[in-house]
Parts: sequence; structure tokens; C-alpha cells
Amino acid sequence: MVNVIGLGYIGLPTALMMSTHGVKVIGTDYNHELVATLNAGKTTFKEDGLDALFQDALKAGVKFTTEYQSADTYIVSVPTPYDKFSKKVDACYVVAAVREVMKVCPKGATVVIESTVSPGTIEKSVRPVIEANGFAIGEDIHLAHAPERIIPGNMVYELLHNNRTIGADDPAIGEKVKALYASFCQGEIVTTDIKTAEMTKVVENTFRAVNIAFANELAKICRHDDMDVYEVIRICNMHPRVNILQPGPGVGGHCISVDPWFLVGDYPSLAKVIDESMKTNDGMPDFVLNRIYEIMKEKGMTDISRVGLYGLTYKENVDDMRESPTLQLLESQERHLATGLKVYDPFIEKDVVKNQYHSLDDFLAAVDFVVIMVKHNEIKENMDKLAGKVVLDCHNICKQEGTYRI
Repeated sequence: MVNVIGLGYIGLPTALMMSTHGVKVIGTDYNHELVATLNAGKTTFKEDGLDALFQDALKAGVKFTTEYQSADTYIVSVPTPYDKFSKKVDACYVVAAVREVMKVCPKGATVVIESTVSPGTIEKSVRPVIEANGFAIGEDIHLAHAPERIIPGNMVYELLHNNRTIGADDPAIGEKVKALYASFCQGEIVTTDIKTAEMTKVVENTFRAVNIAFANELAKICRHDDMDVYEVIRICNMHPRVNILQPGPGVGGHCISVDPWFLVGDYPSLAKVIDESMKTNDGMPDFVLNRIYEIMKEKGMTDISRVGLYGLTYKENVDDMRESPTLQLLESQERHLATGLKVYDPFIEKDVVKNQYHSLDDFLAAVDFVVIMVKHNEIKENMDKLAGKVVLDCHNICKQEGTYRI
């Protein structure tokens, strides 16, 4: 039996996928409301294919509880935020989860950390907890790391098809954990040591962050000399060995916008390129805010309340707002003692910010200037409704004449 600890964006799909592929699974989360929702037969976030997977898992016998279980294997999928000042990973949730596992686990159990952590975190923070409870790692308790590799918006597909990495002290345990994931994973599963597995996950997201920062820096350079960054990138990408990503209003989510800081925090004198890249990405919401003010001045607009931000989530077609560039922009505006921007996102049903709308038509009726922060399918399919509006397109999706770009 597998006890999945943490039923958020990673833990819940993982528990459901295992359950539908013949593994007996009980999911545990301290959030009573979340567990009650799942036990009432409802999912807790929107994701393509998740509802169908959830119903299949219920038929297969998946269970949800707030209590830790006695199990053969534990998969810890709790959040790992970073300290914005020290830039170091905060492993407190992982440590707390492992501490609770130690209270109920039988000898011979395997503890798999799925949460993304910086290299050496399991050595420094997880092993001591296990040993402090009187267990000998490798004899009484086995330890492994299987970093998640899925992205909101495509979770179900990627769980099935993405390659995976398993880190373990003992190759035999690595193969045992590999077999568990192979129950559903159709991608290649590589086994290695724990610290290498920790590093590979962080490096994958850091690679993406650095490349996005290059595109964002190009956007700033091209804006300075009135060049079209999208045309520059299009032509450069015709070269067979060049693949520049697209610039945007910032980087959000709990991977690309967070994981690279783990390396900056742990290796401050070495991770110079990473540090500057993250600062570039973090500066994009301010850059967009400045563009808004520049365009308002050019257009003779003085009422910020007639400006609307389309999109609150960190990426298109999901309801995930973690580290959202729009939220960062609104925070920046408040730091400058200004408010008034209107906001709308079709995926966010509850009020989470001031001046939030819940209908595209109502939102557009209330503004003269639209800033496309997120390229949801909804706005792509309703470009005609932007006619007559001032538009700042942060994703190069609006072909309306006179559209401004970052």
C-alpha cells in the first residue's frame, strides 16, 4: 500500500494515477476542507483530464484522509517554498511530513520524497529526522527521491509520458521505486543517487529560467531601440542551432520561478548567471507596469481605473495563480502607492484581488485599455471584442493594428 502525503497539484494526480494502475493508495493531507471535498467526489483544482482520472480512481478504491497510514511506501509531495531573502529552500513541510511518517511507518518501509528540493536537502534535513526516530536508513527505513516532472495544464498526459528520475542510496531500492512508477509511467525511468536526482530537477527548471531571461532581456533591448523583438527572434530561430524562447510579462508557477533560487541560495558565489537571469525575470512585471504608464501618457489617458489586466493565473488555461506575474504587478503598483487596475480571469471564480471581474464582456465594458497578461484560449477566440481598445499584448497573440507589445 502507498500513502501519498500532500494532495495538491502534484500529490493528487500522482495518487490518482497510481490508483488507476493497480496500486492500492491512500492520500493524506492536513487540510480537512480539501479532504472533505475529495471525499465528496469533487476535485480541488481544474486540470484537463483530472475529473475523469478522479472518477476512475474512486472506482479503483483510492481513499483520502487527514491521518497518516501504516504503509509499505510513502510518497511525500508537499510544497517546498523558498525564503525570498536568503534564496534558500524551506524544507519545513517536507521535514514535518517525514516526522509524522516516522510515527506510523513499519520497519522496511520506503520513503520517497517527490517534493522539489535543492541538492543536499535530503542529506541535511530528511535523514536526521529518520535517524532521530531510531531508524537505521538502509536497514529499517529506505529513502529515495523521485522529483516530479509535470506542469499544470498538461498534468495527466505528462504523468503518463514524461521521463522520470529515481535517486536512491541502494540500487535495489532504486529499482523497487522504479517499478512502482513504471506501473503507470510510459517514459524512460532513470535511476541514480539521491543528490544527483535532486540536482537534475533543479537544473532542468534553471535551464528554462535562464533561457526565458535571455528572451526577456532581448525584449528590453529591442524596446530601447524600437525594434520588434518577435521578428528578431523569428529570424534567429531559422538558424538550425538557435531556439530562442518567447518573452513575456514575467515567470510564475512553483517551478521555474522558484527552483533556480535554490542554486543561488546554496551557491551564491558561483551561480552568477542564474542570479542575474532570475532578477531579469522577476523584473518583468515592473517592466510591464512601466509600459502601461508610457502608453497611457502617449495616448493622453489619465484614469488608471480604465486599464484592465486580462489574466490572473501564471500560465494559460489553468487556475494556478502561484507566483503569478499579474499578482506581482499588482503588488508593485501598491508599493508605488497606486491602485485601480481592473482584473479578470475566466479560470478564477472567487474574488482574490481588488476590482476583479467575472465576465469578459463586463470587464471589457469597464476598460479602455487591455493588457493581455495571460494567453487563455478565451481571449484568443474573442480578439474581435478588443476592437477600439488600446491593447498591450505581452504574448504577441493580438494582430489588431496598433497593438502595443512589451
